[in-house]
Amino acid sequence: MNVNYKKQHGTDRNKSYASKSAKSKPAKHYRSGTSSKKKSQSHQQKNKPTIRIMFLGGLNEIGKNITLFECNNDIFILDCGMAFPDGDMLGVDLVIPDFTYIEQNVDRIRGLVLTHGHEDHIGSIPFLLEKVNIPIYGTALTIGLVGNKLKEYGLYNKAKLNVVNAGDTIKLGCMKVEFIHVNHSIPDSVAIAIHTEVGTIVHTGDFKIDFTPIYGGMIDLARFAELGKEGVLALLAESTNVDKPGYTMTEQTVSESFERLFQRAENKRIIIATFASNISRIQQIVYCAEKHGRKVAFSGRSMLNYIGVAKELGYLDIPDEVVIDIDLLKRYSNDEIVLVTTGTQGEPMSALSRMAYSDHKKVEVGYGDFIIISANPIPGNEKTVGNVVDELLKKGCEVVYESMYEVHVSGHACREELKIIHGLTKPKFFIPVHGEQKHLRKHAELALSMGMEHKNIFIGDVGNVVELNDTYLKQLPSVQAGKVFVDGLGVGDVGSIVLRDRKHLGQDGLVIIVATLDTENGNVISGPDIVSRGFVYVRESEDLFDDVRRSVSNVLYDCAYENIHDWSTIKNRVKDDVSKLIFERTRRNPMILPIIMDV
Repeated sequence: MNVNYKKQHGTDRNKSYASKSAKSKPAKHYRSGTSSKKKSQSHQQKNKPTIRIMFLGGLNEIGKNITLFECNNDIFILDCGMAFPDGDMLGVDLVIPDFTYIEQNVDRIRGLVLTHGHEDHIGSIPFLLEKVNIPIYGTALTIGLVGNKLKEYGLYNKAKLNVVNAGDTIKLGCMKVEFIHVNHSIPDSVAIAIHTEVGTIVHTGDFKIDFTPIYGGMIDLARFAELGKEGVLALLAESTNVDKPGYTMTEQTVSESFERLFQRAENKRIIIATFASNISRIQQIVYCAEKHGRKVAFSGRSMLNYIGVAKELGYLDIPDEVVIDIDLLKRYSNDEIVLVTTGTQGEPMSALSRMAYSDHKKVEVGYGDFIIISANPIPGNEKTVGNVVDELLKKGCEVVYESMYEVHVSGHACREELKIIHGLTKPKFFIPVHGEQKHLRKHAELALSMGMEHKNIFIGDVGNVVELNDTYLKQLPSVQAGKVFVDGLGVGDVGSIVLRDRKHLGQDGLVIIVATLDTENGNVISGPDIVSRGFVYVRESEDLFDDVRRSVSNVLYDCAYENIHDWSTIKNRVKDDVSKLIFERTRRNPMILPIIMDV
C-alpha cells in the first residue's frame, strides 16, 4: 500500500462519454418550462468551458452515495458508499452502485475523494478497487477505516491511500479539490470545494453545525463565507434532515443525558447500543463509565474494528485500566459494568439482537440490566427495532429508547443549519443531494424561500448528468447507473428476476414435478412424482396431489400422442395445467418446476 500526502496526478486527454452525444436533452429543472436559448447564445455557450456532474447514487435513496465530477476530460469520484437491502431484497447482503461508467472511463479517472468514514460513503470501495485501482484521498480516520476494510478483502497492499487534512487542497487533473472541516457524527468529516476554470462548486457531504462538539473544532463556517464572497457556481448540499425544523442538538446534550441515566441505573448492569462509527458517542460513554467507577467492554465485530482504528490513530482516549474483555464480564458485579454494543437498528445478526433472542454466546440479559439504545431508527427499521425492544422488555430488562431521554442526536443538519450554508455560499445553482424524493423536494423549497430562482434548481435521479457553467445548467443524456446486489461472494449475479423468484417462493412455495420419458416415443417410464416445499402440508393434501399427478400424466400422454418431443413445450404445458388446477383448488400460485428426464 502507498500512503502519500496530497499526491497530485496529471491528465490524460481522452474524449469524454458525455461529449459524444450529438444533442443534449432540455434541462429537467425544479420548475419545468424554461425559456429556449437564442442561436447566438447557444453558440457562445458551446465555446465556454463547462463542468459535468454525474450521479451514480445517493439521489432518491438513503445511502449508496457516489458522484462524479468531470472537467476538460478529467474525472474524479466523490465517495463510494453502499446501502442496506430493503425488505423485498430477499437474501441480499449489500447494495452497491453500478460501476460500468467508471470502468468505461477509467483512463480519465484521477482519483476517489472521501468526505468521511461512514459505510454509506465508503462501503463499496473494495468492490470498486477490484475493478479499477485509483488513488484514494481522505482524512486520517477515514483512510484508516478504509484501510481496515481493504485488509478484509485482501486489497490493502495494492491500494493507493493518501491522507489529507481539512484545509488542504489537492490537484486532480485540471480540478483543485479543497477540504473543509465540518461537524458530523464521526470525526474527521469534511466538505469539499471544487475549484475549476468554470467556477467553484461546493459539496457539503454529511454535516451539521455543532458549536460544542465532543471531538475537534466547530464547522469552518468562515471558509464557507469566504467561498461565498469569491463566488460559488453551484451548491450540492445534503438533505437528510431538511424536514426537521430548527437546529440539530449538540453532542454535549447526550453527555448530560448519560450522566443522569448512569445515576438512575444504580446497581444494574448498563448496556448501551450505538453506531460503531460514532466515535464521539463511544468516547462520551467511556468518560462517563470512568467517572462512575465502571469497567467498559465492547461487543460486535464492527464495533471492535472501528474502536481499534480510532484508538490507534488517537481519536479515542480509552485508559487501559477501564477496558475489559467481554469474556471477563462474569468476574464483575452488575454495578461495575458498562457493555457497549452494536444493534441500534435491530439487525438480526447484531449483538443486541442476539442478546434479545437469547442467541448471544457470551451475554445473557435479564432483570439486572439497564439498556440504552443511543440511536434513532433509520426509516423502515422501526418495526425491527420495536421487536428487539419488546424481547428485551419480556426478559425483564429496563430499556431506554424514547427520544425524550435525549440519548441520541443526529449528525445531519436541520432546516436552519441548511439555511446558514445557503446564506453563506450564495450559490448561483443548487442541487439537493443525499435523500429521498421528499427530502430533495423540501430542500428545493428551502432554496426557493431564500430567493433562488426555479430554473437554477435541479432535482436529479440516479444516472442523471448535468452540465453547467456561469450562464446555464442543463441535463445531458443519462449514463448507466443503478443497483448491484451482493449476495455472499456473488456480486451482480442476483437481479430482479432472481429476487422475483425468491419472493414468489417465499409467498407461495414450490411444487416440483419429476418424470422420466422414453426418448423414442415419449411415453412415461416412471413418475410423475410430486415434491412440495412451503406450499401445503402433504399428508393433509393427498387428494390434491393425486389430482396433480393425473393432470401431469394426461399432459405427457397427449404430448406423446401428438409426437411432441420438445422439452420446453412439454414443460410449459405441464406448468400451465398444474398451475390452473392448483389455483382453482387453493387460490394459490406456487412456483411450478417440472423436471423431465429421458432414457
